[in-house]
Amino acid sequence: MSDLFWLSDHQFARMRPYFPLAHGAPRVDDRRVISGIIFVIKNGLRWRDAPAEYGPHKTLYNRFVRWSRLGVFDRIFSALSAEDGEPETLMIDATHLKAHRTACGLLKKGMLPRHIGRTKGGLNSKLHAVVNGEGKPIIMALTAGQVSDHIGAKIIYPELPDAKVMIADKGYDSDEYRAALKAKGISSCIPPRKGRNNPATFCKRQYKQRHKVENMFGRLKDWRRIATRYDRGADIFMAAITIAAIVIWWI
Repeated sequence: MSDLFWLSDHQFARMRPYFPLAHGAPRVDDRRVISGIIFVIKNGLRWRDAPAEYGPHKTLYNRFVRWSRLGVFDRIFSALSAEDGEPETLMIDATHLKAHRTACGLLKKGMLPRHIGRTKGGLNSKLHAVVNGEGKPIIMALTAGQVSDHIGAKIIYPELPDAKVMIADKGYDSDEYRAALKAKGISSCIPPRKGRNNPATFCKRQYKQRHKVENMFGRLKDWRRIATRYDRGADIFMAAITIAAIVIWWI
């Protein structure tokens, strides 16, 4: 098939240093397996429908799950995004990702949480993200769909890098969040909500950059297994999002 995805030499070289070492029998071709995983996630396929050129579909699925739970893709994302250095501008926002009925089945007791909640739009998850001034994601977190933007901001807050300004929409307008940003030395560019007694001022020219975080979500949702969630485990679904971010922006 001419439309198959294959990692280039440069892309593979960027990721390879963060792969775990093989123990015992040598692993099958890493480039072929990772390329197959990316193809499945991007095109929204069932694992069993992966093209034969990528090898057995069970190998693709087992590698994806095993490395997801080992945090391999998280390490790749963190290391590559850190190479850009400390950004001057940050932008934060959140978006809903629809959960398919196959993702809503009950997990065994004691397993990791699903992070699936019910909103007016049905069952979904919520992705909270911070991007740099170029619109590239540097921090991401997954919660249930009904979780507010403020709670997502609190989850992300400890990981915020040193920056000069944070741009956000009026959903993040609160005295608490502005004070927390100020404590980190970050000024806020957040329009006030309607009805505020003492509305804060913000730079309208600077705020126009906020479309970049919306564009980032749009590009992520072009990947079908992200726009619609099929994975029960939140860790597995988050790994798929991380892989998409790595391929789109960081390799």
